[in-house]
Amino acid sequence: MKREHWGSRIGLVLAVAGNAVGLGNFLRFPVQAAKHGGGAFMIPYFLAFLLLGIPLMWVEWTIGRFGGARGHGTTPGMFDEMWKHPIAKYIGSIGVLLPLMIGVYYVYVMTWSLGYAFYSLVGKMNFTVFSQAKDFFNGYIGVAHNSYFSSLTPAYIFYLIGFALTIIVIMRGVSGGIEKLAKIAMPALFIFAILLVIRVLTIGTPDPVNHPTWNINNGLGFMWNPRFDALKEGSTWLAAAGQIFFTLSLGIGAIQCYASYVRENEDIALAGLTTASTNEFAEVILGGTIAIPAAFAFFGPEISKIAGTFDLGFKTLPLVFAKIPFGSIFSALWFLLLFFAGITSSVALAQPPVAFLEDELGIERSKAAIIVGIILFVFSQPVIFFLSHGFLDEIDWWMGTFGLAFFATLEIFIFNYAFGTRRAWEELHKGAKIRVPGIFYYIIRYVTPIFLLFIFLYWSLTDGKAKLLMEGVSPQDRPYIILARVIMLIFLLAGIVLVKIAWNRKHRNGKIEEAIQ
Repeated sequence: MKREHWGSRIGLVLAVAGNAVGLGNFLRFPVQAAKHGGGAFMIPYFLAFLLLGIPLMWVEWTIGRFGGARGHGTTPGMFDEMWKHPIAKYIGSIGVLLPLMIGVYYVYVMTWSLGYAFYSLVGKMNFTVFSQAKDFFNGYIGVAHNSYFSSLTPAYIFYLIGFALTIIVIMRGVSGGIEKLAKIAMPALFIFAILLVIRVLTIGTPDPVNHPTWNINNGLGFMWNPRFDALKEGSTWLAAAGQIFFTLSLGIGAIQCYASYVRENEDIALAGLTTASTNEFAEVILGGTIAIPAAFAFFGPEISKIAGTFDLGFKTLPLVFAKIPFGSIFSALWFLLLFFAGITSSVALAQPPVAFLEDELGIERSKAAIIVGIILFVFSQPVIFFLSHGFLDEIDWWMGTFGLAFFATLEIFIFNYAFGTRRAWEELHKGAKIRVPGIFYYIIRYVTPIFLLFIFLYWSLTDGKAKLLMEGVSPQDRPYIILARVIMLIFLLAGIVLVKIAWNRKHRNGKIEEAIQ
């Protein structure tokens, strides 16, 4: 079966950037920076970018192109090619499991922004106090029934729209679907973000009489003035590393999958650097200028009490937009921005399992997309209807936090010590128009593995025990947490079984070909 390739270099970069640029750039990053030292947060942040983000980006691009040249679009086949050990392919199965499980809840969360964009345009979000915005959000996601929403029906309709768009794009293939989406969504995302940045920077001082210090300049100061005492706290350094990890979509399996569709002599050194830089521009320059400064101008330093990740994006900012001229338009732009960021990431999460079914089991793409769509739809239902019972949070921690660190740690050790750093370095530079500075050879070989091992062990020791033993979970929520774990276990076992079936099939086909010859 002939494998697809990206249609153009710009399409490739936009698609991989779309995978990385997601909700975390505009919601999670400003909250993390504001909570962990403001401008001082950027010191450990950029250190993590240099020692963890860029090296891992190059690692995953190298693994992806190497595997793609040998007919593999996912990490089971890639790891099997890199490390001729029976366990390699089963370790690689995690790179298919993680995006599939994260996609189970990410697609639903992504569609919240689509619904909010609609309600912004039709004028249903003219809030005057924070409690109204809070009630609207709780009603929309079904945590409560109130005057805004009496059921989950509106949220479910927008979920179906977003879900259908995701599957349609995947069915159309790499160049015909994913690349075309990226060429539309990413430029639109940046245009919307720049328009919002301009509007935020021109807000000025909304209430100069009662609150003369509540203005955009001080909002930018709240966001970026360095509080160096935060650097003494280990949580600041861990938060910075974690943000880099999540914002670049490392350790998921999606970058390797996308990189598998580049041609064998494509310049992945420059492509990886370009992808990382594009993501950082979206996060630091655009994401850091919109949400926190705008919220500060209207609510002052009290925003620290209402600036959780979802609180900031879905409660605080709608209230801000309701207080400015043409606010409904800017509110719609904000949520469309989040939707475009979300759907490009949703598509990236669905692609690895589709590629696995295509490459390793020989299933035609449209059928593979339908199979993955059915799995995502069925297992999204508990997320949607058990949201208030911690079901989403449980999967998010094990798959989106623990799982990423665990998989990336295994990946870097296979890359360095099974495949070989010297061989990998040569593979990275095949067809490269730039030469990666030699210092990164030693960073990739020594520093990044130690960094990853520290993150994985720290997360495990600080959060793992409490999560494992369900500490702080109410008796009413425990059955739902157990259900989430059972589902994750089923996915893990199913992944191992499918890998076993795929390799038995290849072994059997190989014997048949030998017999024919």
